[in-house]
Amino acid sequence: MARSKEFEVNEVLDKAIRLFWAQGYEKTSMQELVNFMGIHRRSIYDTFGDKHALFMKALERYETKQTSKMKCLVERQKPVKGLIREMFESTLRNEGEPLGCFLVNSGVELGVLDPEVASLVQKSYTQTEELLATLILEGQQTGEIKANFEPRVISHYLMNAWLGLRTLVKTTTDQQKLKDIIDMTLSGLD
Repeated sequence: MARSKEFEVNEVLDKAIRLFWAQGYEKTSMQELVNFMGIHRRSIYDTFGDKHALFMKALERYETKQTSKMKCLVERQKPVKGLIREMFESTLRNEGEPLGCFLVNSGVELGVLDPEVASLVQKSYTQTEELLATLILEGQQTGEIKANFEPRVISHYLMNAWLGLRTLVKTTTDQQKLKDIIDMTLSGLD
């Protein structure tokens, strides 16, 4: 008779996210995952597969959670510039999580070396750019955002700035500097 799992899959997967996010893929050992996730090595292999498969499941779960947060943000029906500002400012609040962004960190660490990671990261970036382009178009139609730029081009610019901000939060504690960057970036929408 097969044993039932003595853990909740998403709960231990969230622990794996946290460890991979804090240390990166290469610096995280299987033994550290066993210790941090609080489950047996065999359970990890049986449930998730090898370290790379676990990493991909963790990255996919993180991306799904981030996409859900973005959708909730957009559904708030605030003015478009306020929504975009909130998106940028959310980067400054780590709320007990490791600094930066697990997806960005993974893309930087493994994007060139691992096509599976690169594909997931690129898919996520493209979805965010599409969401931004939709918001920009909406803001242009209401007159909130100047209409002299193509929404797709502005979305690329904003995505680049947001990725830079998500990287910079790992290396500076100067909150005013980060807020100034957000202000300057968003001033281009006026």
